[in-house]
Amino acid sequence: MADLFIKQSKQYAVGRPGYPEKLFQFIASKTASHDLAWDVGTGSGQAVRSLAGIFKNVVATDTSQEQLECAPKLPNVRYEHTPPVLSIPEIEQKLAPKSSVDLVTIAQALHWFDLPSFYQQMKWVLKKPNGVIAAWCYTLPRVNNSVDTVFDRFYANDVEPYWDPARKLVDNKYKTIDFPFEPVSGEDNTGPFEFATERLMDLDDLFTYIRSWSAYQTAKEKGVELLKDDVMGAFKQAWNADGGDGQKAVIYPINLRIGRVGN
Repeated sequence: MADLFIKQSKQYAVGRPGYPEKLFQFIASKTASHDLAWDVGTGSGQAVRSLAGIFKNVVATDTSQEQLECAPKLPNVRYEHTPPVLSIPEIEQKLAPKSSVDLVTIAQALHWFDLPSFYQQMKWVLKKPNGVIAAWCYTLPRVNNSVDTVFDRFYANDVEPYWDPARKLVDNKYKTIDFPFEPVSGEDNTGPFEFATERLMDLDDLFTYIRSWSAYQTAKEKGVELLKDDVMGAFKQAWNADGGDGQKAVIYPINLRIGRVGN
Protein backbone atom coordinates (compact mmCIF):
# COMPACT_ATOMS: atom_id res chain seq x y z
CA MET A 1 0.00 0.00 0.00
CA ALA A 2 2.63 2.56 1.05
CA ASP A 3 4.61 2.07 -2.16
CA LEU A 4 1.59 3.20 -4.18
CA PHE A 5 1.63 6.67 -2.63
CA ILE A 6 5.30 7.45 -1.92
CA LYS A 7 5.95 9.31 -5.16
CA GLN A 8 2.85 11.50 -5.02
CA SER A 9 2.69 12.28 -1.29
CA LYS A 10 2.55 16.04 -1.88
CA GLN A 11 -0.17 15.69 -4.52
CA TYR A 12 -2.12 13.51 -2.09
CA ALA A 13 -1.88 16.07 0.70
CA VAL A 14 -2.96 18.92 -1.58
CA GLY A 15 -5.36 17.12 -3.89
CA ARG A 16 -7.44 14.96 -1.58
CA PRO A 17 -10.66 16.23 0.00
CA GLY A 18 -11.24 16.73 3.67
CA TYR A 19 -14.25 15.34 5.48
CA PRO A 20 -17.38 17.08 6.76
CA GLU A 21 -17.88 17.87 10.44
CA LYS A 22 -21.25 16.07 10.27
CA LEU A 23 -19.35 12.84 9.72
CA PHE A 24 -17.22 13.28 12.83
CA GLN A 25 -20.16 14.49 14.92
CA PHE A 26 -22.09 11.35 13.98
CA ILE A 27 -19.14 9.09 14.79
CA ALA A 28 -18.35 10.86 18.06
CA SER A 29 -21.98 10.60 19.15
CA LYS A 30 -21.62 6.81 19.04
CA THR A 31 -18.54 6.64 21.28
CA ALA A 32 -19.00 6.29 25.04
CA SER A 33 -16.00 8.49 25.85
CA HIS A 34 -13.58 10.75 24.00
CA ASP A 35 -10.22 9.95 25.55
CA LEU A 36 -8.24 8.24 22.78
CA ALA A 37 -8.74 7.80 19.04
CA TRP A 38 -6.48 5.90 16.67
CA ASP A 39 -6.48 6.94 13.01
CA VAL A 40 -5.06 4.00 11.05
CA GLY A 41 -3.67 4.60 7.57
CA THR A 42 -3.80 8.32 8.29
CA GLY A 43 -1.88 9.25 5.13
CA SER A 44 -1.33 12.99 5.24
CA GLY A 45 -3.81 13.39 8.07
CA GLN A 46 -7.04 14.36 6.31
CA ALA A 47 -9.09 13.11 9.30
CA VAL A 48 -6.73 14.10 12.09
CA ARG A 49 -7.63 17.75 12.58
CA SER A 50 -11.30 16.98 13.23
CA LEU A 51 -10.50 14.03 15.50
CA ALA A 52 -8.09 16.20 17.51
CA GLY A 53 -10.87 18.68 18.13
CA ILE A 54 -13.06 15.98 19.71
CA PHE A 55 -10.70 13.53 21.41
CA LYS A 56 -8.29 14.27 24.23
CA ASN A 57 -5.54 12.36 22.44
CA VAL A 58 -5.11 10.98 18.92
CA VAL A 59 -2.52 8.53 17.65
CA ALA A 60 -2.21 8.47 13.86
CA THR A 61 -0.27 5.79 12.01
CA ASP A 62 0.80 5.09 8.46
CA THR A 63 3.29 2.93 6.61
CA SER A 64 4.42 5.91 4.49
CA GLN A 65 6.86 8.28 6.19
CA GLU A 66 6.59 10.60 3.19
CA GLN A 67 2.86 11.05 3.74
CA LEU A 68 3.22 11.52 7.50
CA GLU A 69 5.62 14.39 6.86
CA CYS A 70 2.75 16.21 5.10
CA ALA A 71 0.30 15.76 8.01
CA PRO A 72 -0.79 18.66 10.29
CA LYS A 73 1.20 19.04 13.51
CA LEU A 74 -1.13 19.33 16.51
CA PRO A 75 -0.34 19.23 20.25
CA ASN A 76 -2.61 16.28 21.08
CA VAL A 77 -1.72 14.17 18.02
CA ARG A 78 1.11 11.64 17.99
CA TYR A 79 2.20 10.28 14.62
CA GLU A 80 3.86 6.90 14.29
CA HIS A 81 5.48 5.41 11.20
CA THR A 82 4.64 1.70 11.32
CA PRO A 83 5.62 -1.35 9.28
CA PRO A 84 2.95 -2.98 7.07
CA VAL A 85 2.53 -5.76 9.63
CA LEU A 86 2.22 -5.04 13.35
CA SER A 87 2.04 -7.66 16.09
CA ILE A 88 -0.16 -7.17 19.14
CA PRO A 89 2.93 -6.79 21.40
CA GLU A 90 4.17 -4.03 19.06
CA ILE A 91 0.78 -2.32 19.22
CA GLU A 92 0.88 -2.44 23.01
CA GLN A 93 4.44 -1.14 23.16
CA LYS A 94 4.24 1.62 20.56
CA LEU A 95 0.60 2.64 20.29
CA ALA A 96 -1.93 1.70 22.97
CA PRO A 97 -2.61 -0.92 25.67
CA LYS A 98 -5.31 -3.55 25.48
CA SER A 99 -8.91 -2.26 25.67
CA SER A 100 -7.80 1.38 25.85
CA VAL A 101 -8.99 2.96 22.59
CA ASP A 102 -12.40 4.61 22.30
CA LEU A 103 -12.42 4.92 18.52
CA VAL A 104 -10.51 3.53 15.57
CA THR A 105 -10.93 5.39 12.29
CA ILE A 106 -9.84 4.35 8.82
CA ALA A 107 -10.36 6.99 6.13
CA GLN A 108 -10.14 5.82 2.50
CA ALA A 109 -7.77 3.00 3.44
CA LEU A 110 -9.60 -0.07 4.79
CA HIS A 111 -9.69 -1.72 1.37
CA TRP A 112 -5.87 -1.96 1.45
CA PHE A 113 -5.69 -3.93 4.70
CA ASP A 114 -5.31 -7.61 5.56
CA LEU A 115 -8.76 -7.56 7.15
CA PRO A 116 -8.79 -10.74 9.29
CA SER A 117 -5.50 -9.79 10.99
CA PHE A 118 -6.46 -6.13 11.27
CA TYR A 119 -9.83 -6.85 12.84
CA GLN A 120 -8.28 -9.19 15.38
CA GLN A 121 -5.97 -6.36 16.46
CA MET A 122 -8.79 -3.81 16.59
CA LYS A 123 -10.89 -6.09 18.79
CA TRP A 124 -7.91 -6.38 21.11
CA VAL A 125 -7.19 -2.65 21.38
CA LEU A 126 -10.74 -1.24 21.51
CA LYS A 127 -12.58 -0.76 24.80
CA LYS A 128 -15.19 -3.45 25.51
CA PRO A 129 -18.07 -3.49 24.71
CA ASN A 130 -18.58 -0.02 23.24
CA GLY A 131 -15.30 0.79 21.51
CA VAL A 132 -16.16 1.97 18.01
CA ILE A 133 -14.56 1.32 14.64
CA ALA A 134 -15.46 3.68 11.80
CA ALA A 135 -14.24 3.23 8.23
CA TRP A 136 -15.26 5.31 5.27
CA CYS A 137 -14.47 5.79 1.62
CA TYR A 138 -15.37 8.36 -0.97
CA THR A 139 -16.27 7.62 -4.56
CA LEU A 140 -15.85 9.69 -7.72
CA PRO A 141 -16.27 13.46 -7.41
CA ARG A 142 -19.39 14.98 -8.90
CA VAL A 143 -19.30 18.40 -10.57
CA ASN A 144 -22.04 18.71 -13.19
CA ASN A 145 -23.41 16.64 -16.05
CA SER A 146 -20.77 17.77 -18.55
CA VAL A 147 -17.75 17.14 -16.32
CA ASP A 148 -19.20 13.97 -14.77
CA THR A 149 -19.72 12.42 -18.23
CA VAL A 150 -16.08 13.01 -19.18
CA PHE A 151 -14.86 11.86 -15.77
CA ASP A 152 -16.87 8.62 -15.84
CA ARG A 153 -15.72 7.76 -19.37
CA PHE A 154 -12.09 8.49 -18.44
CA TYR A 155 -12.39 6.38 -15.27
CA ALA A 156 -13.97 3.39 -17.02
CA ASN A 157 -11.92 3.36 -20.21
CA ASP A 158 -8.50 4.79 -19.37
CA VAL A 159 -7.95 4.32 -15.63
CA GLU A 160 -9.66 1.01 -14.85
CA PRO A 161 -6.78 -1.28 -16.01
CA TYR A 162 -4.36 0.34 -13.56
CA TRP A 163 -6.36 0.04 -10.34
CA ASP A 164 -5.47 -2.55 -7.75
CA PRO A 165 -8.36 -5.07 -7.41
CA ALA A 166 -9.02 -3.68 -3.91
CA ARG A 167 -10.40 -0.54 -5.55
CA LYS A 168 -13.60 -2.48 -6.36
CA LEU A 169 -14.50 -2.29 -2.66
CA VAL A 170 -14.52 1.51 -2.96
CA ASP A 171 -16.51 1.43 -6.20
CA ASN A 172 -19.06 -0.71 -4.32
CA LYS A 173 -19.22 1.95 -1.56
CA TYR A 174 -17.93 -0.52 1.05
CA LYS A 175 -21.21 -2.42 0.82
CA THR A 176 -19.36 -5.69 0.20
CA ILE A 177 -16.38 -5.21 2.51
CA ASP A 178 -16.10 -7.61 5.44
CA PHE A 179 -17.09 -5.73 8.60
CA PRO A 180 -17.70 -8.12 11.55
CA PHE A 181 -18.89 -5.68 14.21
CA GLU A 182 -22.11 -4.98 16.09
CA PRO A 183 -24.31 -1.97 15.29
CA VAL A 184 -23.62 1.11 17.37
CA SER A 185 -26.21 2.60 19.70
CA GLY A 186 -29.28 3.86 17.89
CA GLU A 187 -28.60 1.97 14.64
CA ASP A 188 -29.85 -1.43 13.45
CA ASN A 189 -26.97 -2.11 11.04
CA THR A 190 -23.36 -1.10 10.36
CA GLY A 191 -24.10 0.85 7.17
CA PRO A 192 -22.92 2.10 4.81
CA PHE A 193 -24.27 5.46 5.96
CA GLU A 194 -24.15 8.25 3.39
CA PHE A 195 -22.43 11.60 3.81
CA ALA A 196 -20.80 14.04 1.40
CA THR A 197 -18.00 16.55 1.41
CA GLU A 198 -17.83 19.61 -0.83
CA ARG A 199 -14.73 21.43 -2.00
CA LEU A 200 -14.17 24.42 -4.26
CA MET A 201 -11.78 23.33 -7.01
CA ASP A 202 -10.51 24.61 -10.31
CA LEU A 203 -9.53 22.32 -13.16
CA ASP A 204 -5.88 22.17 -12.08
CA ASP A 205 -7.06 21.02 -8.63
CA LEU A 206 -9.02 18.22 -10.28
CA PHE A 207 -5.92 17.14 -12.22
CA THR A 208 -3.89 17.20 -8.99
CA TYR A 209 -6.50 14.92 -7.41
CA ILE A 210 -6.23 12.50 -10.33
CA ARG A 211 -2.43 12.52 -10.10
CA SER A 212 -2.72 11.49 -6.44
CA TRP A 213 -4.39 8.19 -7.41
CA SER A 214 -2.47 4.97 -6.98
CA ALA A 215 -3.69 4.03 -10.48
CA TYR A 216 -2.06 7.14 -11.92
CA GLN A 217 1.27 6.18 -10.36
CA THR A 218 0.93 2.56 -11.53
CA ALA A 219 0.23 3.70 -15.09
CA LYS A 220 3.14 6.12 -15.02
CA GLU A 221 5.51 3.35 -13.95
CA LYS A 222 4.32 1.37 -16.98
CA GLY A 223 5.11 4.30 -19.25
CA VAL A 224 1.50 5.46 -19.63
CA GLU A 225 0.42 9.06 -19.06
CA LEU A 226 -3.28 8.98 -18.18
CA LEU A 227 -3.71 12.76 -18.42
CA LYS A 228 -2.84 13.00 -22.09
CA ASP A 229 -3.40 16.22 -24.02
CA ASP A 230 -6.66 15.00 -25.56
CA VAL A 231 -7.96 13.87 -22.16
CA MET A 232 -7.09 17.19 -20.55
CA GLY A 233 -8.68 18.96 -23.51
CA ALA A 234 -11.93 17.03 -23.05
CA PHE A 235 -11.96 17.92 -19.36
CA LYS A 236 -11.29 21.58 -20.16
CA GLN A 237 -14.13 21.73 -22.69
CA ALA A 238 -16.53 20.15 -20.21
CA TRP A 239 -15.33 22.35 -17.35
CA ASN A 240 -15.94 25.51 -19.40
CA ALA A 241 -19.25 24.34 -20.90
CA ASP A 242 -21.31 26.39 -18.46
CA GLY A 243 -19.44 29.55 -19.32
CA GLY A 244 -17.18 29.54 -16.27
CA ASP A 245 -13.56 28.39 -16.25
CA GLY A 246 -12.81 29.07 -12.58
CA GLN A 247 -13.63 27.25 -9.39
CA LYS A 248 -16.61 24.94 -9.07
CA ALA A 249 -18.23 23.16 -6.15
CA VAL A 250 -17.08 19.53 -6.30
CA ILE A 251 -18.95 16.98 -4.23
CA TYR A 252 -17.39 13.72 -3.02
CA PRO A 253 -19.97 11.12 -1.87
CA ILE A 254 -18.84 9.40 1.36
CA ASN A 255 -19.92 5.97 2.60
CA LEU A 256 -19.35 5.06 6.25
CA ARG A 257 -19.26 1.66 7.94
CA ILE A 258 -19.43 1.95 11.73
CA GLY A 259 -19.74 -0.65 14.47
CA ARG A 260 -18.81 -1.44 18.04
CA VAL A 261 -16.54 -4.20 19.20
CA GLY A 262 -18.98 -5.84 21.66
CA ASN A 263 -17.84 -8.42 24.19
